[in-house]
Amino acid sequence: MTIKIYTKVGDKGLTKQVTGKMVPKFNSQIEALGNVDELQSYLGVAIANLSTACKNLSKELQDVQRDLYELQADIVVKHHQTIKQENVTKLERRIDELTPKIPYIPEFILLGGKITGANLQYARTVARRAERSLVKLSTEQDLADADLEYMNRLSDYLFTLGRYANVLDGYTEVKSKKRAKNRING
Repeated sequence: MTIKIYTKVGDKGLTKQVTGKMVPKFNSQIEALGNVDELQSYLGVAIANLSTACKNLSKELQDVQRDLYELQADIVVKHHQTIKQENVTKLERRIDELTPKIPYIPEFILLGGKITGANLQYARTVARRAERSLVKLSTEQDLADADLEYMNRLSDYLFTLGRYANVLDGYTEVKSKKRAKNRING
């Protein structure tokens, strides 16, 4: 039996929520779900492009993808609350574990580096957008504190993990400000 992937339900700019209610595709809940989905998908891109030195990051990034899947369920299914404080604490512990392994930065850096670090920094910006859409949604719908905290901490985690990936790949971060050359007046 073949199942068609298209339903034509959304052809007029509406989509069906899990409750069956039809809402515009710009609905805050749909927007938040889309942003979390984009982040989850982009983490898949990051995993697919892990450098050799960063291959060991695959499992923890897949765990984050699974958390994001559960977060989406938390958003749409009443009385579903899988993301808990333990998920937030796990990210904090990993950040604390990695921070001593990366150079201290006294100023802003140009984000990027090698492929893994650059992908993780981009994922961080997608996480920030998803977080903003969850905050907006929280003004219209009850969301658990853990959901919002998780999204906030996730971007910190991705920033730290991106910097750690650059260390693993031997990349030296570039400061955001150009330094003027020292000139000696003669």
